[in-house]
Amino acid sequence: MSFEIEHDKWIRWHLSRRHGERKDALLRGHGFGNKMFVEKIWWSLMGQFVGLHPEYEVLDWRGRSYFVDFMWNVGGNRFAFEIMDYGSHGKDRSKYRLDLNRGLFLQSQQFQVISISYDEMNENPSFIEAILRNMLAPYLASATEKYILVSRPFCKIERQLMRFAIRHNRVLRPPEAARELELHKQTVIKYCRMLVQKDRLRPVPTGTTGKIYHYEYLGSIQSPDLL
Repeated sequence: MSFEIEHDKWIRWHLSRRHGERKDALLRGHGFGNKMFVEKIWWSLMGQFVGLHPEYEVLDWRGRSYFVDFMWNVGGNRFAFEIMDYGSHGKDRSKYRLDLNRGLFLQSQQFQVISISYDEMNENPSFIEAILRNMLAPYLASATEKYILVSRPFCKIERQLMRFAIRHNRVLRPPEAARELELHKQTVIKYCRMLVQKDRLRPVPTGTTGKIYHYEYLGSIQSPDLL
């Protein structure tokens, strides 16, 4: 599905399982910068949210509770992502010191802490995505396997059509797809309409009549749904 739909489902799922301060922390903390991370970086990289926890509660060395921006649990490994902006971390020296101490403590507890500059993410998201892809490469296969076990909402023909659209610059024309995939044109149209209902394709109306001749693929090109 599209990022907006999946993101909304993901946040609502976490909100439904939280109460008190944990719920308030998610409502307060998942703001513009954090949403930018999951949209520009995580969704592009992963295409799903399995194992990723927003505003994740941990205890520091004093036994005090605080919330990491994101925690990703995969194959027994724990990655803590912190989105760092100058306004919230650089002006107050005491808070800056406390943030660094918390990062050190998490690493001592076998968390892998990844701090990301808000400004860099905003201005150069492809750089952040490339770095994370290299860092997380050994764990991506495990995450994909877990996702497929949890949910595989697309059948073989649907996956073939989505991959076809990606190969053709996100455009899917049923006659061309039918020829390449050796399917009947009406079969392709049938599954295109199903993918529209699942928010993976968008019908593109043409001219004054609004007739549909092709579809646009809306999903991530890295989505495990394609496998």
